[in-house]
Amino acid sequence: MRIVLAEDSVLLREGLIRLLQEAGHTVVAAVGHADEVLPAVLAHRPDLAVVDVRMPPTFTDDGLRAAVSIRREVPGTGVLVLSQYVEESYARDLLATPAHGTGTSRPGGVGYLLKDRVQDLDALSDAVERVAAGGSVLDPDVVAQLLVARQVADPLAVLTPREREVLGLMAEGRSNTAIAQRMVVTEGAVEKHISNLFMKLDLPSSSADHRRVLAVLTWLQGATG
Repeated sequence: MRIVLAEDSVLLREGLIRLLQEAGHTVVAAVGHADEVLPAVLAHRPDLAVVDVRMPPTFTDDGLRAAVSIRREVPGTGVLVLSQYVEESYARDLLATPAHGTGTSRPGGVGYLLKDRVQDLDALSDAVERVAAGGSVLDPDVVAQLLVARQVADPLAVLTPREREVLGLMAEGRSNTAIAQRMVVTEGAVEKHISNLFMKLDLPSSSADHRRVLAVLTWLQGATG
């Protein structure tokens, strides 16, 4: 897999390069400034961009805004955002940004991972593979904080507690098999819950839409209250 890496810390950037290479990937470009991210992606057309949130010039949300630009301008490129902290709005903003454009058959997945996870090569590799394949990956801590942040006005009130649990695990990027193992139920039961929540969220079957991502998006939007 070809990856563009954006991280301003030289030590962490070199560490990530090593971890990604050990996992069998090729880092085609590694940049340390938010203004360099989109040009690098446009130049190399990677399968995935791994982007830090807080980068120069302002060290606030520069990396996030670069990630959103990739989603809008380079459809088909997976975007995995890294952050030191749980930034609720960052996760919602990134996932709420559609991958515009035509002319690509790649799905362009998206994810948000805490930097603590990158110490675990298996967790990092799993997130990289899933996002590059078009899936969505949210750090469990991000999911937990979004659940706490949800207020009274909940657009997901039509879902049962079990369906909410399934949707929360989907938001973490888990497969049906992994959800079944976590909930100690059969895959058939999980599939039934997913089918029901798709119907309740008015997400009919369509080859043009990734319903799992759309369902997660609805879940995240509900977290704003």
